[in-house]
Amino acid sequence: MSYAGEGGGVTAGRTPRLLDQVRARIRLKHYSLRTEQAYVGWIRRFILASGKRHPRDMGVVEVEGFLSRLATDGNVAAGTQNQALAALLFLYREVLSIELPWMETVVRAKRPQRVPVVLSRDEVKRLLAMMDGRFGLMASLLYGTGMRLMECVRLRVKDVDFERNQIAVRDGKGGKDRHVPLPQRLLEPLHAQLQRVQLLHQQDLQAGLGAVWLPHALARKYPSAPREFGWQYVFPSDRLSLDPRGGEQRRHHLDEGGLQRAVRSARHKAQIVKPATCHTLRHSFATHLLEAGHDIRTIQDLLGHKDVATTQIYTHVLNRGGNGVLSPLDR
Repeated sequence: MSYAGEGGGVTAGRTPRLLDQVRARIRLKHYSLRTEQAYVGWIRRFILASGKRHPRDMGVVEVEGFLSRLATDGNVAAGTQNQALAALLFLYREVLSIELPWMETVVRAKRPQRVPVVLSRDEVKRLLAMMDGRFGLMASLLYGTGMRLMECVRLRVKDVDFERNQIAVRDGKGGKDRHVPLPQRLLEPLHAQLQRVQLLHQQDLQAGLGAVWLPHALARKYPSAPREFGWQYVFPSDRLSLDPRGGEQRRHHLDEGGLQRAVRSARHKAQIVKPATCHTLRHSFATHLLEAGHDIRTIQDLLGHKDVATTQIYTHVLNRGGNGVLSPLDR
């Protein structure tokens, strides 16, 4: 949920307003738009909850009180509470340039260790059978490659390598690139999808449009790149939209909410009782590779995990019962 807004900031004596300073600092550090919206939203909520006092005039009591109210009154998850703390840390360190020792003592919420939901091979087959078109192809990519939802949505044409049967995942979680396998079953559907994208791109070019957003100021370095076919999204939106930062009219990628709704609908049609989501397909990808005997380090690289300990969670959901132990009832 985004709480970002253009109005209602707290001035820092002179312009620019405090929230505008936060936005400027976030963009200087090349954080994503979603991170910007989340951080600005939490900082704004903190200020409003504290009677619109300036953060310079507040301290550990106000910060801990705000985080405690999120947990007790808002009943938010541990991850949400930690995100709010990260936003406040960014405010004091990066924007106000204040190093406060007490910020290190603020207790972070402990995130519970959950075993991920994993579908069986039969359940995956039933789920995908209930989907078609672009969303069916995207769901198949999530399971067939182990990509995250937004990695699939943001996929560019140039990163699909049919010659080497692989897909390059650019700027994944943590800003890392990696390669994932291109499923052979998806070669024909992907070729057909790219043909549709090319036709749509030609129509946009004829209308004087056809540019897409490029990261890290690449559009200034390579002025013609935004209109090149290779930079277009594999799954473009049906509608043109305005860039929320620059205001330019472009064709962005599909909204991820459409795929999420399609997966939820397919789950109900397939009569799968597990609370499966798009991310469940990624969990299933990793677990099924482990079941097939693939090395956990290889799976770590395919998933883009920083630490192998994160990948090891899938060893707990293999289809061997609890820790591979035979129940005494079955002896």
